[in-house]
Amino acid sequence: MLKKLILASLLAISYQASTFAAPALVTDPVALTQSILQQERKWAGLESKTLKVEDFSFSYSEGGAKTAPTVLLVHGFSGSRDNWNRVARQLTKQYHVIAVDLPGHGDTIAPATFEYTLANLAEAVRKFVTTLGIQKDLHVAGHSLGGGIAVLYSALYFLEVRSVMLVDTAGVYQNAGNSLITKPQELTKLLARKEGDFEKLVTQIATYSPPFVPKEIMEGYEKIHMRHLPEQEKLMAGLTEQMKWYTPDTFHTGLKTLEAPVLVVWGEKDAVIGVEAVEEIKQNLKEGEYLILKDVGHTPILEADYPVSEAYLKFLAKAQAKPNKFAPAPTTTK
Repeated sequence: MLKKLILASLLAISYQASTFAAPALVTDPVALTQSILQQERKWAGLESKTLKVEDFSFSYSEGGAKTAPTVLLVHGFSGSRDNWNRVARQLTKQYHVIAVDLPGHGDTIAPATFEYTLANLAEAVRKFVTTLGIQKDLHVAGHSLGGGIAVLYSALYFLEVRSVMLVDTAGVYQNAGNSLITKPQELTKLLARKEGDFEKLVTQIATYSPPFVPKEIMEGYEKIHMRHLPEQEKLMAGLTEQMKWYTPDTFHTGLKTLEAPVLVVWGEKDAVIGVEAVEEIKQNLKEGEYLILKDVGHTPILEADYPVSEAYLKFLAKAQAKPNKFAPAPTTTK
């Protein structure tokens, strides 16, 4: 999952070391990992920023021309904005790109009283979007939990959403094969509670063909991941509780409400949310395109970033060229 990130970033660091005065060796895994992530954001044409919204302090990455159409990228459970870096690198050449750390994830700071539910996360994203002033004609893309947020956001604010991309999106399904989402009690496997859990999550659950990741980098990612364990436990408890009383019909209603064109991307070997869910999504969308990636697991944006980027760019071009059916009719003069 992180192979390309590691290689690109280590090459950048090696280049710096050979070009400038030799820096002190970084031995702290967290500092090393954060340095790599910062290098990758720069490589992707992104700049790290923060935004104060009420009691939230949102961390986000921004790149591309601000005059270009805006794309909002929302990551999945236990992920961060950096999950999108490799896709964002292709987007920043033509679009204004915003990738945000959700509350309880990455570097975003949420108030201690925040209740971690899907609805509250969607509303937090809405506050971020409106404070930043990017809500008009917005292209929204979400992975996993971020896909669930994208569905809810785009259903509620359909007048402002120009297109939606759903990547292995979370939801309540009638048929998702034998994946984790059909057994809510096993979704806790997505939490890293002790040393070694994160490596299992990456190599045994999130990806189909696990990449090699140096021990120090894996350790750094694990420590960063576990900083948010209390918040993610609350979120997981809230999501599993919601799955007891939300029905597939509820999720279908959200899908049917989407007015913007939708691109659905899925890993054929997804062990978290089975590819069988795509047929269910297809039956409930007004307008959709579908890309199933062979030998890819739950994280296509990391495992297959190039085909995802290529498909998304083509989709965005069509969506951007399509007239907004909710735009006011032009006035005529006599």
